[in-house]
Amino acid sequence: KTTKLRQVRAASVKAPGALQVLNFVVFPELKYDLPFFGGDLVTLPGGHLIAIDMQPLFHDDAYKARFGKPIAPLFARYKDVLPWGGDFPEEAAQFFSDNFLWTRLQDDSLVETTVFDAFKEYLDAYLDIVINAEEITDPQHLARIKDRHVAYLHYRAEKDPARGMFRRFYGDEWTEEYIHGFLFDLERKIEDGSYKCPV
Repeated sequence: KTTKLRQVRAASVKAPGALQVLNFVVFPELKYDLPFFGGDLVTLPGGHLIAIDMQPLFHDDAYKARFGKPIAPLFARYKDVLPWGGDFPEEAAQFFSDNFLWTRLQDDSLVETTVFDAFKEYLDAYLDIVINAEEITDPQHLARIKDRHVAYLHYRAEKDPARGMFRRFYGDEWTEEYIHGFLFDLERKIEDGSYKCPV
């Protein structure tokens, strides 16, 4: 947690010989209209699923110019070597940018080199944007920011692809507490008063 970032977290789950998941997410404070940052690496017996993005709150042209333009050259550089991974849930599209790196790989060496480089460069670009972010004071805009945070976190909590695996390993109660109480905890913290929204 920092003055501009509400939560920075990494979650790792390993099932020897079957599955490995690394999820890294940055959630900004709600008094800034910053995008989220997300990086996911899922390793399955048949290969790797990779997702890296600065996930936008809004999709208007002005927002894209502010937050999409800085990483567009990175996307252009990596999109051919990390080709599009195929179908993606349509309902999830609202939470990803035009510079979303989503790929499926068989080559372990690409994960250790190219994917790691892309992750670092996207994260560096994101942190530069965070450093220069200015606090939002307009109440209507702050309300829109809150709505988008809640919508994103609700979607992620309800559609978490690891839920089934967690349930098999740890049971229903632990799984729901981990998802709603740690991974995507904003709704609960707003409800119990432990997080104070700007509006």
